[in-house]
Amino acid sequence: MRVSREEAARSRERIVEGAARLFRERGFGAGVADVMGAAGLTHGGFYAHFASKDALMGAACERALEGARERWRQRALSDPRHPIEALARGYLSERHRDDPGAGCVVAALGTESAREGPPVRHAITRWLADSFDFLARFTPGRGAARRRRAIALHASWLGAMVMARAVDDPALSREILEAVAAESARRA
Repeated sequence: MRVSREEAARSRERIVEGAARLFRERGFGAGVADVMGAAGLTHGGFYAHFASKDALMGAACERALEGARERWRQRALSDPRHPIEALARGYLSERHRDDPGAGCVVAALGTESAREGPPVRHAITRWLADSFDFLARFTPGRGAARRRRAIALHASWLGAMVMARAVDDPALSREILEAVAAESARRA
């Protein structure tokens, strides 16, 4: 049975969207069969869309990071007088903590990504470089000092999210998120 280009494109989109969520929820160990099942497709059709699982992982990271770029832009615009605080409130929220499948790729997959191939690492490298530049626009200081502050700020958010997800004490988890958000607002 022949599939039209439009149908193939829609199927590929479902695969990438499903993989972006599934990998953030379960890690890169989620199998191709799981991804295809989540997309409502059979395992056998995978290679009609991707040369390898690595290629899918890179595409899934790219997709998730595209969404993050737009969310960050919208959050910064939502409070133009305090964009860092708005970004911190969104990123360091319990909602983000509790839904890794819809959240930050780096917070969900950062440690795994360090052992992955070029497609994943390239996507994350581009995202981090872009996010540092974006945050630097709203960070006090000039030149290299501004960028250093933006890097430190983003690193603190990532670390806080990883720690908040790792602990089994809800009060401590909230305390971690709130402490880093308050510190971010104080330094902005």
